[in-house]
Amino acid sequence: MHLPLPPAEIKRIVVEEEGLLPPEKFDELLADAERKNQSILDVLVSSGFTTSDYLNDLVARALGVPRVDFSRREIDEKTVRLVPEETARRRRVIVFAKEQDGSYDAAMADPSDLETVEFLTQRLGARVRPMLATQDDLNRGFTIYGYELGKDFKKLIEDNIRASLATQAKSVEEAASELPIVGIVDNILSYAMASRASDIHIEILEDALFIRYRIDGILYEIMSISKAVHPAIVARLKLLAGLKLDEHYLPQDGRFRYQVGGETIDVRVSAIPTFYGEKVEMRMLESSEKPLSLEELGFRPEDAAIVVDELKKAYGMILSCGPTGSGKTTTLYALVNILNKPQVNVTTIEDPIEYNMRYVNQTQINEQAGITFASGLRALLRQDPNIIMVGEIRDAETAEISVQAALTGHLLISSLHTNDAPTAVPRLFDLKIPPFLTVSVLNLVIAQRLVRKVCQACIYSFEADSGSVNTVNEQLRELGVPEGAARAPKVLYRGKGCDACGGTGYRGRLGIFELLRVSDAVKSAVMSEHFSLEALRAAARKEGMRTMFEDGLLKVELAQTTLEEVLRVIRE
Repeated sequence: MHLPLPPAEIKRIVVEEEGLLPPEKFDELLADAERKNQSILDVLVSSGFTTSDYLNDLVARALGVPRVDFSRREIDEKTVRLVPEETARRRRVIVFAKEQDGSYDAAMADPSDLETVEFLTQRLGARVRPMLATQDDLNRGFTIYGYELGKDFKKLIEDNIRASLATQAKSVEEAASELPIVGIVDNILSYAMASRASDIHIEILEDALFIRYRIDGILYEIMSISKAVHPAIVARLKLLAGLKLDEHYLPQDGRFRYQVGGETIDVRVSAIPTFYGEKVEMRMLESSEKPLSLEELGFRPEDAAIVVDELKKAYGMILSCGPTGSGKTTTLYALVNILNKPQVNVTTIEDPIEYNMRYVNQTQINEQAGITFASGLRALLRQDPNIIMVGEIRDAETAEISVQAALTGHLLISSLHTNDAPTAVPRLFDLKIPPFLTVSVLNLVIAQRLVRKVCQACIYSFEADSGSVNTVNEQLRELGVPEGAARAPKVLYRGKGCDACGGTGYRGRLGIFELLRVSDAVKSAVMSEHFSLEALRAAARKEGMRTMFEDGLLKVELAQTTLEEVLRVIRE
């Protein structure tokens, strides 16, 4: 993996100059990064030794180049388009400004890439000043190309629909391979990637075909098109995903890999029959092996330290809780990445496998072949695992086997559908796990929600009014938070809406969390003859647990999200 600085130089900076970690620990992390085919810079961040911002400042200083920050620097759209999108993505560069002396500023993942600097100099016919940019900054620049695509999106779709309806294809299968239908599907996928959509919904109604994108957790209606092209579009997607084209009455699942402008994404496809025809849902998964640090997920440093401490235990169970779409799977993958070491055997049983992880043995649920969570987990226990990830504990049988695994020297991480951390305990009771076994195996429960982040390109602040303060205080009372334990922020933040965030005022998401550590006091509350959730919550609070709402308020104060967002996800 190419780095802007050689590993020896990075070691000199972070070990000798900054003293961030001992030399032997750096060598260990470097070996781990090479083993996982990851960047040592990413591993330093994901391991908690430094922040991404601080590390990039060090790298920029060592390279002798400025560091660009597109939340503070303006991007000139005309200048960006002097370099084609495919070239920009492949070379990981955004030419974003022209200076008065005729030179150009270029944001680069690797400013030491002299070949790209020379290429840009020749293409632009002027001097190029390279600057260091993070991947997030580059992605902001890449969205500029998406604005142009967005302007032309409906016209391109409409032109392709007219061309498709004008062709005389003999069958749906033939139409699926014709250029107009291929163009429609390509434009739907490309625009989704440019819009940072996590999901694409293609829904058939009585008189039209609707396309909707989920962006930062919210569904947006993109356009309505003629239902005449519905069979061919569905057939094209089935063809890409390896599904049966002639099956229209049973649900089908598949996946394919899509590439545009040098960027690759995995697309998970689900087709299901509805009243007017088949509905297709596509989940967009970044084909990236970049590890996520707990801080990047949204954990505050003190909470991240608790999680890391619990991960050091040789056996027991860690649960991630929340409703569908709350980021549980992403959290599980981040935990697995931390645990993925040469000294241990890490195995998973998942439905579906969302991200491929190097040196992790991942098994896909396949009920038709008899591989369920329970049967797959039984088989994994015969594979000499140290660490097991179970995608979800759905039933009593899976819960029982998971508990037995956690009792017999394995560290098991999994997810449960509960509203908060304390509710995980009675949920395990519902799954036939008795209290004495629950306290014996349960180490940590993480409950979470995802909130949209304030767009840093158009953020503004204002004083909280009395209505906001009263709303916060009322919510704190509803959650049983003791008076004085938390307070309403005095200053609130919002995004005005700009091109970078598509006018929404939000860009990206992060988690808000609550952590229930199973201490002796918590165990006593669980084992009590008169067990109650209220008593468990009271014991957990005395041990330092804070609710997700309180965590969200802290992130509102830090200008990371808005009060409206925190209230929205807490009340869902």
